[in-house]
Amino acid sequence: MSVSHDDGESLFISDLHLTPDQPATLDCFLRFLAGRARAARRLYILGDLFDAWIGDDDDAPLHRAVRSALRELTAAGTECAILHGNRDFLIGRAFLRETGCRLRPDPCLIRIDGEPTLLMHGDRLCTDDLAYQRFRRRVRHPLVKRLFLWKSLASRRAIAADYRRRSAEANSAKTATIMDVNQQAVIDTLRRHGATRLIHGHTHRPADHVHEVDGRAAQRLVLAEWRDGVGEALSHSASGWRRLAIE
Repeated sequence: MSVSHDDGESLFISDLHLTPDQPATLDCFLRFLAGRARAARRLYILGDLFDAWIGDDDDAPLHRAVRSALRELTAAGTECAILHGNRDFLIGRAFLRETGCRLRPDPCLIRIDGEPTLLMHGDRLCTDDLAYQRFRRRVRHPLVKRLFLWKSLASRRAIAADYRRRSAEANSAKTATIMDVNQQAVIDTLRRHGATRLIHGHTHRPADHVHEVDGRAAQRLVLAEWRDGVGEALSHSASGWRRLAIE
């Protein structure tokens, strides 16, 4: 996909972790979709839109509200692309059909002003967390996903709640370094895809970084987590790059 500087604004967000436990964040996101996002040409959601997605047949009120708001956004003319995160990798065809969003692979290479830009959720880059990487490979196996989706909604909700509890306990025992990206993994990924810019979320550590890849500078832009009714969007337009506070 080629994105030129005069092709309208692009917005990048991630890690909203929408859940009934955070109603202010849901309200913030719905206002964003009904307002600021409609002024943009395209919106990229780089994973973990939901704190848990147990299947497109989940009829929870929060999920119905989000699907409806995304459909209104795309119907109004804003393109919306989604990458799977580690919490919502079961988003499937029914969700995309209902919302008008498009699923992009992780990683996804696009061009912005002619510059190769790589979009990722970011969890693939946390290679020091060996336990998580093993778990990631296991739960994303097609057979494991199929067996999970065959279970009843009640069973899936119980499994997801237990996973969130155990994940929080495990993360509390991990060091900050293990839960961040591995610098060599970042460089190797940029080199492999021929990218000079990387945009990702997952780590909840918003910042702008510069890496040296084969003697040239490459930029890494880390997206912020949305929480307690406050979010952030990374914007690119003819005016350049900037971070927008979303409330």
